[in-house]
Amino acid sequence: MSKELELNKISVIIPMYNSENTIIRTLNSIKNQTTFDYITEIIVINDGSTDNSANLVKKYIRDNPNMLISIISTPNGGVSSARNIGMKSAKGDWIALLDSDDEWLPSKIEIQMKTIKDHHEIDFLGGDIDDRGLKILWKRIHGLYKANIEDLCLKVFPQTSTAIFKRSIFEEIGGYDEKQSYAEDVNYFLKICANYNYYHLPIQMVYYGGGKPGFGFSGLSANLKKMYEGNIKNINELKSDSIISRTFYIFLRVFYWMKYIRRILITRFMYKK
Repeated sequence: MSKELELNKISVIIPMYNSENTIIRTLNSIKNQTTFDYITEIIVINDGSTDNSANLVKKYIRDNPNMLISIISTPNGGVSSARNIGMKSAKGDWIALLDSDDEWLPSKIEIQMKTIKDHHEIDFLGGDIDDRGLKILWKRIHGLYKANIEDLCLKVFPQTSTAIFKRSIFEEIGGYDEKQSYAEDVNYFLKICANYNYYHLPIQMVYYGGGKPGFGFSGLSANLKKMYEGNIKNINELKSDSIISRTFYIFLRVFYWMKYIRRILITRFMYKK
């Protein structure tokens, strides 16, 4: 099988829970991709939704038979469990994650696959959710960037719906920690970054959550204390596995505490009326 053919086989994984107001826009954003032919399947995991989400997806499948959408319905187990179920079912050589309240920009897949074709060493590639670019503390990222563990500890990137990576990663290291409900994306991405070529392209690729803020607004990210505790769990694991030094770990404990306090202040004075 040629390299070109392998790159054109992408499985899109969408965990869905009570997303009747957003799921159609999410699916349409896949349908509108400039290189839709690269997508070999779309797997929607209905994670115990109690609204009309599943019926809407089933109707969408009937109306769009050429999109090769499948829906897997499971009891509610959380987003990590849903993503793992989807990745386990995936047949493509690449896995692209997409949340059920996000929308890909039309050229998302085209840009990423062209980048991967030009740089065959890439195992994982993310992008931006806006046009502000990526900044890691004082370091501004321009162009394609290979990230390391220290980068990812200091700045969480990319947002999940921009991520695409080789399916072989899931086969080799497994999936998300299903016992972790907060900062679970970071936990998984840290594992990938520690073992594979983890790249970022600072170009906007997704319209994120209807434009809502990235934290402290709604959903799991609204619980700032639990998010902080999830991040501490992540670096505890890195330290335990000797992936980061004790000195860097101590620095991160202070850094995360200050970040937590800052976010409390931001949500108090900017998001609350």
